[in-house]
Amino acid sequence: MNNSFKDIFNLRGKTAIVTGGTGILGRSFCTALASFGANIVVLDLIKEEVVDFSRELSKDFGVDSLGISCDITSESSVKKSIEEISSMFKTIDILHNNAQGKTVAVPFEECTLEDCRLTSSVNEEGYFLMAQAVGKKMIAQDIGGSIIQTSSIYGVLGPDHRIYEGATLDGKSMGTRAVYSFSKAGVVGLTKYLATYWADNNIRVNTLTPGGVQNGQSSNFIEQYSNRVPLGRMAKKEDMVGALIYLASDASSYVTGQNIVVDGGLEAW
Repeated sequence: MNNSFKDIFNLRGKTAIVTGGTGILGRSFCTALASFGANIVVLDLIKEEVVDFSRELSKDFGVDSLGISCDITSESSVKKSIEEISSMFKTIDILHNNAQGKTVAVPFEECTLEDCRLTSSVNEEGYFLMAQAVGKKMIAQDIGGSIIQTSSIYGVLGPDHRIYEGATLDGKSMGTRAVYSFSKAGVVGLTKYLATYWADNNIRVNTLTPGGVQNGQSSNFIEQYSNRVPLGRMAKKEDMVGALIYLASDASSYVTGQNIVVDGGLEAW
């Protein structure tokens, strides 16, 4: 009988990289990983923010933490970051590809390729570059690892555009763009490819797909979205961390190529 089940979520001694680490969900994800004992590398664009947040994590959880300003759409920036991480930590055990590209609020018919690339350069090319760089490192280490990639409910479902009528976020009209949907769908495809490609190296690759997260949207949008969800509400940031810890830890040691959807049941109807 296995008496060590209580330890399967323990991340002590492992090193986790989180891209978009100071973003809406990124801070919660970094905090959760640190609270389970992982050393944290916070990757995002603004140096002061990643350094300050990494120091907070070290102070609060007694883990080693590093903040790196990195543009994940730049091959040279990614390479430099991985070299810096490798100089501080013996291994890289977990990658959470979580950064989110910007979107331009224009109708599909008027959207240019330049508009699209503000989103796809991060959601597709950035995820590709980070997975490639960390995957190479994990292969060289020869101890396996876990890669988790953040998609979106709109990467697996078409949006109900009616719920955006009259809705605002920070005083600006809300909407969702085609490039967001197809780039997030691509995240799921990349996950499945890499899960089979790196299976012999014991590198597990999975997707975490959040439903809509409440974050300052207007009350009419919150109500309209919540009415579409079986559990009757939008997600809180904290609702996502359980799935992340599961996928990052040995609790999911036989799970790869999967898309864990955390959406309050929206996909079910």
